[in-house]
Amino acid sequence: MTTVEHPEPIGTTAVSPARRHVGALIKSFRARAGLTQKAVADRLLVSVSTLSAYECGERIPTSAFLADADRLLDARGALTSCVPLMEEERYPPTFVGWVRLEKKAAVINAYEAMVFPGLLQTEEYMRGLYESAVPRLPEEQIEKDVQGRLERQAIVHRVPVPNFGYVIEEGVLTRPVGGAGVLRAQLVHVLGLIRATANLMVQVMPTSRRRHAGLAGSMQLLSTLEGRNYAYSDAQVAGRLITKPEEVSQCMDRFGMLRAQALDPWESADLIERTAERL
Repeated sequence: MTTVEHPEPIGTTAVSPARRHVGALIKSFRARAGLTQKAVADRLLVSVSTLSAYECGERIPTSAFLADADRLLDARGALTSCVPLMEEERYPPTFVGWVRLEKKAAVINAYEAMVFPGLLQTEEYMRGLYESAVPRLPEEQIEKDVQGRLERQAIVHRVPVPNFGYVIEEGVLTRPVGGAGVLRAQLVHVLGLIRATANLMVQVMPTSRRRHAGLAGSMQLLSTLEGRNYAYSDAQVAGRLITKPEEVSQCMDRFGMLRAQALDPWESADLIERTAERL
């Protein structure tokens, strides 16, 4: 089973019709299978309280949970068909399209000017980011956002595994998001991923570079298994999925230049390690 349990949210939120519908389906198929909540929870590696929250619509079931529950409860695709519906609950409308493309990606690249790439972040680092939002996010929203980002990270272990290439600004290595301890753990986490994942390349852009191709801001790129290319541009209020071939091509050209202007992967790993040792 691939289901991973995430912490319980604090507080309560309004139950949407979509979550109520999916929760009722889970409960109905569980009852049809003659299984108790504890029996299902034990086999799907979640707590009884988490399963209960799913059935009541108080929490958004993860894609992995829905796939595992579909097999266990012999739902014949009824629960897996709810994955897109729950993605729309979990992610902003301007980002859900990108999340779906990530699942089909053969190559994922990004330039990050302010923080570590989301797919490489620790849970504590994520929380530090969301807790720093202005205006301050409710605890329920922080929990929802953290869970959504954690679920996206499943792509790092997908088969076939995509190739990942990241260029990050040197300042990201020293910005103490969540505190010095959280930052150090984040640096160590990235080093571990670099050493354990042959298809991951991380390069650091030195602050001393007088100019480079990424000064217009962060961006994400991906290529699908079918050879289609897309880009995503972040913004203060809402991001933008870029699909026009000429605009995507410009972003890809810039990223190629960024790679050439940054430290190479071995120099970058050495800098990340030295930075972690100083914390």
